[in-house]
Amino acid sequence: LIISMRILFLTQILPYPPNAGPRVKTWQVLRHLAQKGHEIHLVTFLREEEKVYLPFVSEICAQVHTVRIKRKRVNDLLFGIKSLLFGSPFLVERDNLPQMHKEIQNLLLKNDFDVIHADQLSMAQFAWKAKKLIQKNKEKKSPFLIFDAHNATWTIMDRMKGHVPSLLRPLITLEKNKLRKYEGWLIDHFDHTLAVSEIDKEALLSNSVRDLEEKISIIPIAVDTQQLLPVATSPTSNQLLTIGTLHYPPNADGIRWFIKEVFPQVLKQVPQATLTVIGKNPPNDFFELARLSSPSIEITGYVDKLDPYLEKTAILIVPVLAGGGMRVRILEGFARQMAIITTTVGLEGIEAEPNRDVIVKDDPIEFSQVIIQLLNDRKKLNQIAISGRKLVEQKYDWKVVFTKLDKVYEFEK
Repeated sequence: LIISMRILFLTQILPYPPNAGPRVKTWQVLRHLAQKGHEIHLVTFLREEEKVYLPFVSEICAQVHTVRIKRKRVNDLLFGIKSLLFGSPFLVERDNLPQMHKEIQNLLLKNDFDVIHADQLSMAQFAWKAKKLIQKNKEKKSPFLIFDAHNATWTIMDRMKGHVPSLLRPLITLEKNKLRKYEGWLIDHFDHTLAVSEIDKEALLSNSVRDLEEKISIIPIAVDTQQLLPVATSPTSNQLLTIGTLHYPPNADGIRWFIKEVFPQVLKQVPQATLTVIGKNPPNDFFELARLSSPSIEITGYVDKLDPYLEKTAILIVPVLAGGGMRVRILEGFARQMAIITTTVGLEGIEAEPNRDVIVKDDPIEFSQVIIQLLNDRKKLNQIAISGRKLVEQKYDWKVVFTKLDKVYEFEK
């Protein structure tokens, strides 16, 4: 039995539209909590272009409070200096804005909350400070603090070391060490932590000062398989498709690797093959790479509707060299019944069987060869696509996944 609770839910990004990994994860959690009858007071950072989507979020939240944010490189430099001076992670310091603290303080004066749910690493600092403020007021009850870790962020930094210029590596290593210590501290001090996979759970616990196994639960990212239905793909297509938020370095690095190392090998044996790259803010060098390979590569930028592209696609490519958490692109690809080829890192956190539900290759030559094989064996391609759909229905549909979240929320009030 779930008792209706008042939840202060803190997010780093407006969780709508659910068109990128972090938004998909957060939107499904919010949607589930609202459906269970909880009263959600959302406080979120807001970018100018997100304002148009506020009404959609207001439909499932009792209140939505926003704090404007705009990234600037000159500001990032200042936050980097503060991070070095105070020993805090840059990713935390960058979002440590006084306006957010003030907004939350005002809410705490007017309301009692049963739960403060900090979504993503940088929002945990606000939840912790909020709880300390409440504890000073003897008349207010202390809320249950949840840290919702979308991934073990320190592992992303660790993997990025090999893909950045050598001059930047000491800074990346320093940030990694700070993040690892900070994430361990959060698990120790918050009432409960949510991890999306066993790999992330182990990484988050790796710097804990004591045994905190009971304070962390694995709740995978979920998708709605009733909304994401199988797409009718063209049986003769030779189009490869990759999708990602391209200003996120791990996404861009993986796709760049595929364009340079893998796709040219495919073209040698299947000259009619094409590659479409969809995603917001593509790096400038992508257009140069596409020009050199023209007309085989198309860089679209962000698109409103994916279906027209999916219908023309033979294989969904998810080339990930660094990253953490789970790839929502793969779960959504499974739901749309697409044949997927990814890397070992790309599949991390997803309990799929290679060669049955998905193809996994890390070597560029092997990656290209399996693409060629599937383009020449449509029966095998379709079998993989159907198997992936079955997997996501059984393990990663939101109605299956969030029974575990309900158990976390069943703490004694």
